Amino acid sequence: MTVMETTDPGTDSCAGPREVHRRPDGEDKYTISEVVAFTGLSAHTLRWYERIGLMPHIDRSHTGQRRYCNRDLDWLDLVGKLRLTGMPVADMVRYAELVREGDHTYTERFDLLEATRRDVKARIAELQDTLDVLDRKINYYADAGHALAPERSR
Repeated sequence: MTVMETTDPGTDSCAGPREVHRRPDGEDKYTISEVVAFTGLSAHTLRWYERIGLMPHIDRSHTGQRRYCNRDLDWLDLVGKLRLTGMPVADMVRYAELVREGDHTYTERFDLLEATRRDVKARIAELQDTLDVLDRKINYYADAGHALAPERSR
């Protein structure tokens, strides 16, 4: 069972998969090397995610090899987005626990994601201010370069 299979299929499916050659549901058994190729994550990272509880229920083949499914790919896509937000790993693990606990945790999940959203918005504002400074400097040097060009050609 995967992290996402513990809830209703229609819930928490906000993270869309990357464009990969996915197999139809029911035939979607991917090896760790295939998931590495799809996601860009290392096998070490995938094993670590499993160890820390971010992906605790990865199916195994009869020989013990990990077998990921489409829902696992969806989950990894969401985890990747959460990483980009700067969400701490502990919060990502907590979010995964809440998803597994079921629908009664919606409020806590909402609060966690809303706090992350506020942090992202603040970082975007900070980056926009930084971009504005860079644009002013670039424009200054572009204008100065144009002003100096006629002097250089003499």
